[in-house]
Amino acid sequence: MTLADRVVERIDELATERPVTVIVAFLLVSVVALGGVTAISTSAGADQFTQDIPAQQALDEIDEEFESSIGGSATSAQVIVTEDNVLSRDALLRILETQDRLESRSTLRVASTTSHANAIARRLDPSAETAGEQRDAVAEATPTELADAIEAADESGAVAAQLSTDYNPTAQQADSAIVGVTYDVPDAATTARVETLQVRSVEVVDSVPGMEAGENAILFGDGILQSEINALLTDTAVIVFPAAVLFILFFLLFAYRDPIDMTLGLSALGMSVLWTFGFMGYAGIPFSDSLITVFPLLVAVGIDFGIHIINRYREERLQGGGIGDSMRTTTDQLFIAFLLVTITTVVSLIANVVSPFDPNRDFGIVAAVGMVFTLLVFGIYLPAAKVLVDRWRDRLPIPEFGSTPLGTGGSRLAGVLHVGVDLSRVAPVLVVVVVLLGGALGGAYGTGVDTEFSEEAFFPDEQRLETYSQLPEPLAPTDYTFLDVLTLFEEEFDQDFVGSVTLYVDQSVRDDDSLELIDRTTRNPPDTFATTDERRAQSTSIVTVIEEHAESDPEFRRTVERNDRLGTGVPDRNVDEVYDELLDSSAEERARGYIAADRGSARIDYTIRPGVESAQAVADARALAERTPLTAVATGTLVVNEAVIELLLESAIQSLIAAFVFTAAFLMLSYRYLEGKAVYGALNLVPVLATVGLLAGSMWLLDIPLTPINAPILSVSIGLGVDYTVHFVHRFVDEYKGGKPIHEALDVTIGGTGGALTGSMLTTVTGLGVLWLAVIPLIQEFGALLALGVFYAYLCSIVLVPSLVVVWDRYGSRVGLGLEATLREEEAERGGR
Repeated sequence: MTLADRVVERIDELATERPVTVIVAFLLVSVVALGGVTAISTSAGADQFTQDIPAQQALDEIDEEFESSIGGSATSAQVIVTEDNVLSRDALLRILETQDRLESRSTLRVASTTSHANAIARRLDPSAETAGEQRDAVAEATPTELADAIEAADESGAVAAQLSTDYNPTAQQADSAIVGVTYDVPDAATTARVETLQVRSVEVVDSVPGMEAGENAILFGDGILQSEINALLTDTAVIVFPAAVLFILFFLLFAYRDPIDMTLGLSALGMSVLWTFGFMGYAGIPFSDSLITVFPLLVAVGIDFGIHIINRYREERLQGGGIGDSMRTTTDQLFIAFLLVTITTVVSLIANVVSPFDPNRDFGIVAAVGMVFTLLVFGIYLPAAKVLVDRWRDRLPIPEFGSTPLGTGGSRLAGVLHVGVDLSRVAPVLVVVVVLLGGALGGAYGTGVDTEFSEEAFFPDEQRLETYSQLPEPLAPTDYTFLDVLTLFEEEFDQDFVGSVTLYVDQSVRDDDSLELIDRTTRNPPDTFATTDERRAQSTSIVTVIEEHAESDPEFRRTVERNDRLGTGVPDRNVDEVYDELLDSSAEERARGYIAADRGSARIDYTIRPGVESAQAVADARALAERTPLTAVATGTLVVNEAVIELLLESAIQSLIAAFVFTAAFLMLSYRYLEGKAVYGALNLVPVLATVGLLAGSMWLLDIPLTPINAPILSVSIGLGVDYTVHFVHRFVDEYKGGKPIHEALDVTIGGTGGALTGSMLTTVTGLGVLWLAVIPLIQEFGALLALGVFYAYLCSIVLVPSLVVVWDRYGSRVGLGLEATLREEEAERGGR
């Protein structure tokens, strides 16, 4: 007796002779798993995919070394103000009053605020340092003085940079402005803490007369963004889970046709998911966007296992077998198939550990562990529970409901299922050629699938949100501000959500030529960079801070001129003296955003032209970093996102190859051990390849890009494909080795296993397909791809496999690999022993 036989025999004994002990043990483990569930944390958004990327590491260094960071990090925010004219006296007063209240409220930890109103007020009263003093200066100015101050501030460039693109300097009018807010929080401050500060800031903004938060004054920062992305997870769960439950219950009722059997199947599903959640909690793996898809995957496999157990058991009972004997036959045949499915699926999932992204590695680990739990629960607990319940049924007056196997007899479903077997009788070669050609063409087209990654990819469709907002509580989604902010950036400021790149200068900037070298990086910029009238890149650096302060401070201007030997307006000697005076002035805060405290590094921000392809802008930024004599690294959100995109395809291909190679090796070794022939394992792989090809082609056809969320789909599709083909091939081999001719063995297989596969497919496709209702587009697409993967695997198992078996036997016999030859070899081996 082999090890596999001994394992199955032990399971038979536990399920049929000690069912109560099994059930109690599994319930106790479930109680332990509850403790892990309470320890689960959450992680969402784009940051989870960027941690180990060099450009992100440079971005992190900037956050640590400079007092203000790029594009609004967790320590900064922006208030987007819209008015009839943000340069009117009333609007300036409201903006300065808002800044004063934000800075005065100590609990908000606001270090500073900046706006075009500050620059205008300083022209009116250079001694006005605080927002309150500047508000008073604006209030006391005559109309002429105010107009002159706006004109003077505009000439220095301090106004237009913070106003919308409709700014008219002659009429001194603009519709929108950005107010920057910087928070003084420790490095260890959590996202939740920053979110709290920013939410309270919204309340302060709303308290200013004339300012309506969310309407004409929208405060937005990474704390709020992260909070809203986390809320997307909750909104998705609230909408998707009830719909998934309804669909799953409906099709489970169709598959089981018995409420008691359905209850047993649902209890097993709940147990496997609970154990997986518990593992996540104890292992410290956070629940993220990527892991949402683990649980539909486990439900898919669990439903498949459950329906097969009940369906096969009913076949034996229908033939007159007793409860214990029927379950023994069922587990004898199915547990090995379950084991093959589990291990091959685990292999395809574990292949994701080669991914460069932590969430994808977490996905592979959690899903693999969940698959093992699913095997244990459905392979041991469910048979034991079914045996116990049926023995109670024999003793108690409990009525029987649907007790015949699905897809048997002369039902309409049985006729449909036999199409594949019928085709294998008349045109097996044609079926094999057509399906494999379709898979090959799909794979070829799939190479043209786009890749995509950005924070915006996590944003929901605005039209879908409007539709869902009509739902009653608690189904109605959260009110999200990032869609409004995105629209304002694009329409009012002519910027993409992320419209800049940064050079991180990782060297000392204390040498005499340092500022000149920084200034040279703005000359002759690439076409993707926005430019000034002097054909220079629109940029901000320590050089521009020096130039702006020199225009407003005569004494500092003389210091600059004294140390500018080349007459370019950029100091080229005694730069430390220039820094000292600059950092001891009102421009200190702005300067510290572009030069490190120890002057050992600097940063330069470049504005990208609106509508420019991100890939080209990033390529230009990297080229600039390479050709400048400075030691510089291109970074910023655009650069980080592009680095993720470049890793995506490489990661997906590596995972796919690893999954296929390991799956192929395991299946061949397993069938060599179990059945004596590795060729049975190869028979399982052909439909899997067709499934992967069809799925890749569907991504291209449906215009679904490859993203970090769905990157594991191709390797996972191998596991899903194997799930269906293993059940079919394993059952066929058993029937064929039992002495039945090929077509009779196929008829029995499709009549028994085909029905279970159909019930599993319908339940799984609808259960996964409801992810299309998700608020997050990435989850919608992943759900659609999972559902398609299951459907293609099902089609290949019932349509392709019968013809593949016939073709293999017909042509393999010519080289001694046909079924008859294989069977004769096995009989000879048994006779020899």
